Parts: sequence; structure tokens; C-alpha cells
Amino acid sequence: MKALVVYSTKTKNTLKLAEALYDTLRYDKELKLITDNPDPEDYGFIAAGFWVKDGKPDPATMEFLPKIRDGQEVFLFATHASARDSGPIRNAMKVAKELAKKGRIVGTFGCQGGISPEMMEKIAAKDKKPAWFADAPAAKGHPDEKDVAELVHLINTICI
Repeated sequence: MKALVVYSTKTKNTLKLAEALYDTLRYDKELKLITDNPDPEDYGFIAAGFWVKDGKPDPATMEFLPKIRDGQEVFLFATHASARDSGPIRNAMKVAKELAKKGRIVGTFGCQGGISPEMMEKIAAKDKKPAWFADAPAAKGHPDEKDVAELVHLINTICI
């Protein structure tokens, strides 16, 4: 089977997971940035990674996921500053699944991803802070080795 690992990243957190996933897959595979507009048509397995914006996948991922066709196996993964099982993250995965509904979702994975100190300062200076901001300090250093190991284990379970 031919596999595509496609990802969108702002902070390289999702890239870290995409590279680990890519290295784990035993398929004929390709790793591509989502903004390069890869055509998902030729792949039987697609792993799509994204960062979360306003409780949804980032805009480039929102455009890519509906291109997935009937019968393709799909694995969704994401990084975010929010707590691991927070409402915005559950919603982002729900939206991603709906956008990729032509494919067959075989699994999902999400973990926190740190944001830059500059971004933390910028948001801290605002009067109104996003709900995820309270969780952001705990995201520092993520994805870490434990997060990557959990993803690799999950992929090895799914892609036997």
C-alpha cells in the first residue's frame, strides 16, 4: 500500500509527530507539507496532521481533508496548546473526521504542543485570553518522547 503523511505546522510540533509517524510506517510512503497541495488520489493510507485553530483544524487542513476519496484509510493527528482531552480538541477531531468522511478513519491522536515564549507574552498582554491559554504552560516541551512513543505504538497497532 502507498501512504501519504501530510502535515500542517506553525511551530514544528506537528512536524515532529509527522516525521515519527513517517519513520514508523512500513508502506511505500511520502512525507509532504499540506501547503504543497499534495494530491491524495494515489494513496491507500493517508495520515493527516494539523494544528488546532479556534477549535478546528487549521485552514490548510480544512481544505485538504475533503479531497480524501472513498475507501482510503485515514489517520488523523494533531497538536495543540489545550489540555489533551479538552472541548476544543474534541471538536477539532470531530470537524476533521467530518471533513474526511469519504475515507475510512482508522484512528486519531492528539497531544499538546508548546508555543513560543513570544506568543505566550503576546497573548498574556491581551485583556481577553483564549480558553486554551490556561493550559498552555503545561504544553511546554511537547510533543515529548512519551507523546512520540504513544503515537508510534498506536500506528504500529493500526498498521500491522
